[in-house]
Amino acid sequence: MQPWVFALYLMTTNTNPPAPAAPARSPDASAKAAALVASGWMHTAKFLTTAPQLHFLPTLEVPEIAFVGRSNAGKSTCINTLTQQKQLAFASKKPGRTQHINLFSLGKQGVTDAVLADLPGYGYAAVPKQDKIRWQQVMANYLVTRENLKAIVLMCDPRHGLTDLDEILLDVIRPRVEEGLKFLVILTKADKLTRAEQTKALSIMKLQSGGGEVRLFSATKRIGIDEVSTLLWNWAHPAEKPAAE
Repeated sequence: MQPWVFALYLMTTNTNPPAPAAPARSPDASAKAAALVASGWMHTAKFLTTAPQLHFLPTLEVPEIAFVGRSNAGKSTCINTLTQQKQLAFASKKPGRTQHINLFSLGKQGVTDAVLADLPGYGYAAVPKQDKIRWQQVMANYLVTRENLKAIVLMCDPRHGLTDLDEILLDVIRPRVEEGLKFLVILTKADKLTRAEQTKALSIMKLQSGGGEVRLFSATKRIGIDEVSTLLWNWAHPAEKPAAE
């Protein structure tokens, strides 16, 4: 081979090996990244206002996510755990004492992009009957009429299952859920169940929730925190690319 032919051959031939393709992000890595975003967002929660009646609530345009449940189902603990704040939601030693709707703003850099609503716990025996009836009416009206309400999170102790009042709540919100309202049942205190009991509780609640999402949760054992945070972030940001769950 003539020298100039060999030189031309070298010039027109790629002798370098192809660059290795960038490794694809694993599902676990994507879920962890999404959980970090959601966790940071939840941590921005700040007290916004409190209202003893619906007409005291401000008119808002950002998505609102309501937390509801029996007085001793662990609602305040769940909110405090998700937001990584020990005293954001008031956890009374006497369940049923909180008689206001408390709103907490969410959003980074001082821009509110969602609101958490902590509704009074219901069903506690020590609360006077007239107070129970009044708050059942207030909650029903809130769940039916609140225009910016985008999601409802129901706390349930899986050791006791749904109570009669939980069933009534499900009936109240069913029409809105069928219209697109997001719904999540959080099975609190999941650490008190065996693995088999957890699986059984999930299966039963998925049948009872009427198409809603169901997640196990434990503040002490850190179960379900990332999954719930990511789900709520996705619900509050429907126009953005969904985070991996």
